[in-house]
Amino acid sequence: MIVKNVGDLDDTDRDIRTPNWRSKRIVLAKEGVGFSVHETTLYAGTVNDFWYANHIEAVFVVEGEGELLDKGTGEIHQLRPGSLYLLDKHDHHQLRPKTEMRTVCVFNPPVTGREVHDENGVYPLIVEEKSA
Repeated sequence: MIVKNVGDLDDTDRDIRTPNWRSKRIVLAKEGVGFSVHETTLYAGTVNDFWYANHIEAVFVVEGEGELLDKGTGEIHQLRPGSLYLLDKHDHHQLRPKTEMRTVCVFNPPVTGREVHDENGVYPLIVEEKSA
């Protein structure tokens, strides 16, 4: 059994910060469970372009409001607490938080925590075995 508190991740190598967002990587590939879980906070007024070409991502909005643009269709979805979106087709998308948004994200395959978005908003696929 693994038990963690997201607050214990502050200022560790699992606490990733950028000018637009902060992501605390709670469960990573090295846990060996087949998915990763992150708490991600997106800052109000930012524009965030993402495309997880190598991962499926589900995002649950816990706090805040914003818009999700499907860059393939042009469709815009309003997000608020309780919204969930699933990028089941590796969708190119843009997040525009109106207020600070706190989300819980699940990735499959799991991320290692070392990924960095490239110029297209893509995480590379890094495979890591479960640590002992």
